[in-house]
Parts: sequence; structure tokens; C-alpha cells
Amino acid sequence: MVVEAKQDVRSVVHEITAPWQGKRGGVIPVLQETQKSLGYLSREAMEIVSEELGVPLAELYGVATFYAQFHLKPRGRHIIRVCRGTACHVRGSAKIMDNIMKMLNVKENETTEDLRFTLEPVACLGCCGLAPVVMIDEDTHGRLSNDEAELRNFLDHYA
Repeated sequence: MVVEAKQDVRSVVHEITAPWQGKRGGVIPVLQETQKSLGYLSREAMEIVSEELGVPLAELYGVATFYAQFHLKPRGRHIIRVCRGTACHVRGSAKIMDNIMKMLNVKENETTEDLRFTLEPVACLGCCGLAPVVMIDEDTHGRLSNDEAELRNFLDHYA
């Protein structure tokens, strides 16, 4: 869910921060819940969290940029993770990544304009026997071909 109206963002963040006001140790859980509710950590949401918790904005950004789980830009409905591990690399994951980038008209770690997909390379998905592997959301797909038509059909399943 992506909340757009300023008052809606404020009310969502206020509800999340309320149990943590005046307490220590709430930054990570508040940022996690805020991101879960809003889809990502917008500048506006971060400013409201800072105000509500009394934590400097720079400190919040320090936490959000340190941990890979946090995202400061909108992400797609579907997250595509292409494995870059040794087995996947040897079996053609780089070509699969190139073809997906071309089909979606994005670069690595970018989101399509329609917010349908975010494309991320990952170091390893732990499925070496199924190489090359791509994960879309929680679905793991192994032994993929880099054939563009096959990849297009594969992606269309997530329309």
C-alpha cells in the first residue's frame, strides 16, 4: 500500500510511532513498520518519524542506508532477484540479467515506471543445483534459459 496524501502519511506514521514515543530502541522497528505500511521510506515519512521520536533525521538516514532491508525509493509490486553466485554465473545468469533489463527497460536496482517490477542482483540465492536461478517475490525459478521469448512469458505470469 502506498499512501500519497500528506495527512495520510502523518496519521500512518503517528500510529506506528505512538507506542515508541519516549522509549529507546524503536528506530529499526518503526522504520520497518513504516516501510511495510507505505512501501518505502519517503523523505516525508522519515521527517515525521524524526519529529515523532525526537531522533535526528541524519541518524534515521544513517540507519536506513546502513541496512539493505530499507528502501528510500518506491519499489515494484514484484521484486526480481537474479542470482550472481558462481554456479549461476557459469550457467548464464549475466545474460539473463541483461535480457531482463532490456525487456523491462531498467538497470540493476531500478524499478519500472509502472511500479510493476524492481530488478535486483543478489550474491547467492542458495539454489546452486538449480542454476541459473531467479527469484520473483517468494517464488524460486531454476534452470532458466536466457531465451527472450521464454523470459517474456515467464515475466508475463506476474502481470
